[in-house]
Amino acid sequence: TVETTFWFVEETVDLAETPEYKGRVEYRGNKEHDCTLRVRDLRESDSKTYVFRFITDTNSYYSKGGFTLSVTDLQVEVNPATVTEGQRVTLTCRTTCILSGSPTFIWYKNKNKLPLSTTNLYNNDLQFTASSEDSGSYSCGVRDHDNLSSPAVTLHVRYAPKITSVSVNPSGGIVEGSAVTLTCNSDGNPPVQSYTWYKNRAITSSLKQSYTIKEVKPSDSGEYYCEAGNGIGTGRSPYEHLDVQYAPKSTSVSVSPSGRIVEGGSVTLTCNSDANPPVQSYTWYKNRGTISWRGSKQSYTIKEVKPSDSGEYYCEAGNGIGTGRSPYEHLDVQYAPKSTSVSVSPSGGIVEGGAVTLTCSSNANPPVQRYTWFKKNDTGVWQIGSGQSLNISNFRSFNSRQYYCEAENNYGAQNSTAVTKTTKGENLHLMVAICASAGIQ
Repeated sequence: TVETTFWFVEETVDLAETPEYKGRVEYRGNKEHDCTLRVRDLRESDSKTYVFRFITDTNSYYSKGGFTLSVTDLQVEVNPATVTEGQRVTLTCRTTCILSGSPTFIWYKNKNKLPLSTTNLYNNDLQFTASSEDSGSYSCGVRDHDNLSSPAVTLHVRYAPKITSVSVNPSGGIVEGSAVTLTCNSDGNPPVQSYTWYKNRAITSSLKQSYTIKEVKPSDSGEYYCEAGNGIGTGRSPYEHLDVQYAPKSTSVSVSPSGRIVEGGSVTLTCNSDANPPVQSYTWYKNRGTISWRGSKQSYTIKEVKPSDSGEYYCEAGNGIGTGRSPYEHLDVQYAPKSTSVSVSPSGGIVEGGAVTLTCSSNANPPVQRYTWFKKNDTGVWQIGSGQSLNISNFRSFNSRQYYCEAENNYGAQNSTAVTKTTKGENLHLMVAICASAGIQ
C-alpha cells in the first residue's frame, strides 16, 4: 500500500517543502497510477532533473532516470544585428514554448511599456525605422504574464554626428593678447572620431576637438565652424563669430583743408583710429600736453584760425579696452605781414654827414619775401630801395624826409610805423611814416 508520494531534485526532499519551490508546486496525482506535478511561475532556475518517489508500507521506490525540465526565458532578437539610423529594424520576441491561443506580445523600452498601437497584436515582431531616439533597452512579454518578460537587449542605433555646435571659452569679450579656446561639441554613435575646423570657410590647421589660440590677434576675428565625423557621416556646426576686441591703434590726425591754412579761414582736425569696440572718447592736445579740447567728438574745428593756433597737435582715442595716441600733426597758420616797423642805427642822435641804416622788421608766415623802401615829402612819394635794410651815407639835414618800408609775402603787405631822430647840435628829424596796409590777393 502506497503511503507517501512526492517529487524532489538533487536532495531527497519534497519540493513542496523546499524554500525555492514552496507555494509554486502542486501534486495533482494520486497514489495509484497518476504522478502529475504542476509548477507555477516557471523560472530558468527550475531547469533541473525531477525525480518521483513513493513510499509503501514495506519499501520506497524512485522513478527511473527522472524527468529533465528545460526552462528558457522569452528572448529578443534584433535584425539586422547592427542598426544605422534610417534603416528598417525588426525586434522579434522568441520562445521555445508552444503558446496556446493567439497570445498578445507586449514590448518594453527602458522598462516602460510601449503602447499597443506600436505593435501587432497577432505578431511577435516590433518593427520601425530606426532613429537615434530609438536607442535603448528592449524586452518583451506576453499579456497577462507581465512578470515573465524577457531579459533586456540593448539596441544601439548608429548615427552620424548631430546637434553639432561650437562653444567659446572665455564666453565673454575676447581681448587682444589673451587666450581663447573653441570646442566642437557633437552627439554621434559611435563617438566622433575626427574634427575639422574652418575659419571664414577655409580649413584651419587644427584637427582636434578643441582649437586654442594662445595670443589672439585682431586678424583672428571671423566666422568659425567645425565639422565632426564618426565613420557614419559628418555634422557641421552653425557659424560662431569670434570678435577680438582691442585698444585703438593706427591712430592719426588728418587736417582739412589739406593744403595751406590761412589766417581767418576754417580748419578741421579729425582723429582717425582702428578700434574694437569703436572709439568712445577723443581727447585733443596742443604743444605736448595742453588739453585743447576733450569730448566724444572725433573732429576738432577752429572756425576762424589765428596765428596763435599754430602748433603741434595730437589726439588720444579711447574705447574702454585702452587708448591710442596719434603722432604729432603740425598746424602751420599762414598770414600776411603784421607789426611792421623800422629801426634806426645808430639809435642815438644822427651826426651831420654821418651814415644811418634803416632796418625793416615784420612778423609774417611765410616770412617776408620782399621789402620796399619809400621816401615821401610834400611833393610826392619815391621808391628809393629794396631789401630789409636801407643805408644812407653822408646824411644831411636836407635829407630830412618821411621814410617808410613795405613788407610783403604771398598773403598781403603792410607798411611800417614812424620814428624820429635828431642830429647833434640841431634838431634833425628822421621821419618813418605810418602807412596803411595793402592786402595782396
